[in-house]
Amino acid sequence: MGLYEELLTRCRRKGTPLMEDGKAVFIWFGETAPRLMGDFNGWDEEEPVNLQTAEENVWYFELELPNDAYIEYIYIDDQHERVFDPFNHRKISNGIGKVNHFFYMPGGKPTPWMVRRYGFDPASISHTVLQAGNLLVGGKRTTHFYQPPVDEPVPLMVVWDGGDYLRRAKLASIVDSMIHAHRIRPIALAMLENGGPARMVEYSCSEATLWFILQYLLPEAHNRLNLVDAETNPGAYGALGSSLGGLMALYTGLRLPHIFGRVLAQSGAYEIEGFDFVSSTLVDHGPKLPLKIWMDAGKFEYLVDTNRTMHKKLEARGYEVQYHEFSAGHNYAAWRDDLPRGLEYLFG
Repeated sequence: MGLYEELLTRCRRKGTPLMEDGKAVFIWFGETAPRLMGDFNGWDEEEPVNLQTAEENVWYFELELPNDAYIEYIYIDDQHERVFDPFNHRKISNGIGKVNHFFYMPGGKPTPWMVRRYGFDPASISHTVLQAGNLLVGGKRTTHFYQPPVDEPVPLMVVWDGGDYLRRAKLASIVDSMIHAHRIRPIALAMLENGGPARMVEYSCSEATLWFILQYLLPEAHNRLNLVDAETNPGAYGALGSSLGGLMALYTGLRLPHIFGRVLAQSGAYEIEGFDFVSSTLVDHGPKLPLKIWMDAGKFEYLVDTNRTMHKKLEARGYEVQYHEFSAGHNYAAWRDDLPRGLEYLFG
C-alpha cells in the first residue's frame, strides 16, 4: 500500500487532522491544495498556512500543540473562499455568520459540566425586553433571567453578551450542574443580549450602559429573582463577560464595587491596536477596591498579551486576582470549557 492509499484509509477511519506525537497533522488530497487558517495563525487571511507536498496529490501540515488544546480552523482557496475539510465533520458556528471546523487534542474535551443533569429541579429561566430609555441604542434590550431552584436569597451575576453565554456557552446548564454538585453556591443570572452594531460603543467602558444596569436591569431582577440585598451584602454580586464583554465585566466591578464585587473576565479586550481603555487607568491610578477577580485567556488568541499585562497590573496593586491561560483561541467553546474554574473561584 502506497502513502496515498495509507493516508486516505487513515483519514477515512479516524478523521482529520490526524494526531501523532503531540502534533495535529492536516491532510489534503488533490492536484492542488487550499491554504489553512485558524486559531494557530490568528485567522490571518493575508498570510494563511501553505500545505507541503508529501507525494503526488498528497499535501500536509504538521502543527505542534499542547495535549489539551482545542482548535478551530478552516481551509481557504485562492479567492479566499472557505473550503471544508472532507474528513472532519465536526463544525461549529463562529458567531458571525460563518462555520469553522474544530478538534480537541487527545488530552482535551468539552467541559462535562455543560451536560444537564437529571434527578433534581432545574432552574427557571424567564425572558423579557427591558426598556432602556436613551441609555442604550434602540431604547430596549432583551434579557434572560435565571433563578436557581432554592428558597433562600442568592447573589446575582450580570452577564454581558448574555444571549451568547446562554446559547453558545451553555451557561445555565453549567451553573445548574455545579449548584447541584455543591461546587458553587446557588446564584442567579441576568443575561443581557448585546446591542449588535452598538456593542462596541456600549461595551467600551460606557457609563450610560452601567446607568442602564442600575436604573432598569437591577430593579427588574429584584422583581423576578430572589436576591440577597446588595446594601447589606456589599460586593455580593458578580459580572461576567468575554472579549469586550470581559472588559465591561472588569469595568463594572471597578465602577460599582459596592454591588459587583466579583468579576469573571474572559479574554478581556483591555487594549486594542495600542489604545488602552479607561479600565487600565482606574487600575493604575484609582484606589484599590475590594474586588475578587477571575481572568482567563487563550494561548493562541490576539488578546493574550493584554490579559497578561492587566493581570500584572492588578497583582501589582494588590488585588485578589486569579489568572488562567487555556490552550485555545478566542471563541465561546474555549470560554465555555474554562467557565467552571472561574465560577468555582468566585462562588465556590
